[in-house]
Amino acid sequence: MLKNSFQHIPGIGAVTEKQLWASGLLNWQHVKSENTLKISPKRFETIAAYTRQSFDHLENNNPAYFADLLPAKEHWRLFNEFRESTAYIDIETTGINLYGFEITTIALYDGKNIRYYIQGQNLEEFIEDIQNYNLLVTYNGKTFDVPFIEGQFGIQLNHAHIDLRYVLKSLGYSGGLKRCEKALGLDRGDLDGVDGYFAVFLWHDYQQNKNKKALETLLAYNIEDVVNLESLMIMAYNMKIKDTPFNGTHELPLPKMPEIPFKPDLQTIDRIKATMIGSYEF
Repeated sequence: MLKNSFQHIPGIGAVTEKQLWASGLLNWQHVKSENTLKISPKRFETIAAYTRQSFDHLENNNPAYFADLLPAKEHWRLFNEFRESTAYIDIETTGINLYGFEITTIALYDGKNIRYYIQGQNLEEFIEDIQNYNLLVTYNGKTFDVPFIEGQFGIQLNHAHIDLRYVLKSLGYSGGLKRCEKALGLDRGDLDGVDGYFAVFLWHDYQQNKNKKALETLLAYNIEDVVNLESLMIMAYNMKIKDTPFNGTHELPLPKMPEIPFKPDLQTIDRIKATMIGSYEF
C-alpha cells in the first residue's frame, strides 16, 4: 500500500490522493517523466520529486522517512513494505503508570523469532536487539511502552512506530488490547482474564515467593501480547485496504501462530485471583 500512497507529499491530503487514484495515478511507478495528468506543473514536479525520494528511502529500508511525512492515522500503510524489519514489542512493569515503577519483562516478536527479557537476567540486551529493527508495532506504545523504555534505559527509540491503539480505534475498536482481541476473534485460552494489572501480581509472586511458575505465566502472557499484535496488525491493515481502490488485491493472509515457549500455570492464576477478589473484578 505504501507505493500507492501520496499523502506523504506536501499539499496532498486524503481527498487529493483519491482524485489522483481516480485519474489513473495509482502508484509511484505511474509517475512518468512528463506531466500527462490534469494537474499544475508545480504540483506535478513536487509529486515527481517526492516519488524519486520515496523509491530511494524504500530501497534503503527507511520507514522513518515516511512516518515523518504521513499523517499519524495513515502509518498503517508502512507495514507491508517494512514487515521484514518490524518488531512487535510489549512491556510489563511493577506498576501501571510511568512514575516510580520498573520494567519487569519485555517481549519482542518479529514474525519469526520470539525474544524475551527479564529484569535481573537479560533486560539490558533489549537495547541492542531492538536496533536490528526499523519499525515498531505496539498497542498503546506511544504513550506507555516506548516512554517507559526510554525513561528506564536512558535511550531514545527513533524507530517508525505504528500504534495499533489508534489504528483500531479509527476502525471502531477500542477499550484496551484484550477487548480488541475478543472483538476480532482472538482467544487467549487459559490466559483469559489476565491483564497488565494481574501481571504486576505475577511478578510480585515470583519475587516474593520464588514461584517460577508465576514468572513462566507472566512470560506466556507477555509473549501472547506481541504474537497477537501481528494478527491485529494484519486484520487492521486489511480493513483499511477496503476503503481504497486496492481492495481485493492488497489484502494479506493471517499469520500462522508461533508456539509460545511458556505455558500459564492455572494453579498460580487461580491463587492470585482469589487474593484479589474484592479489589479487582475479572
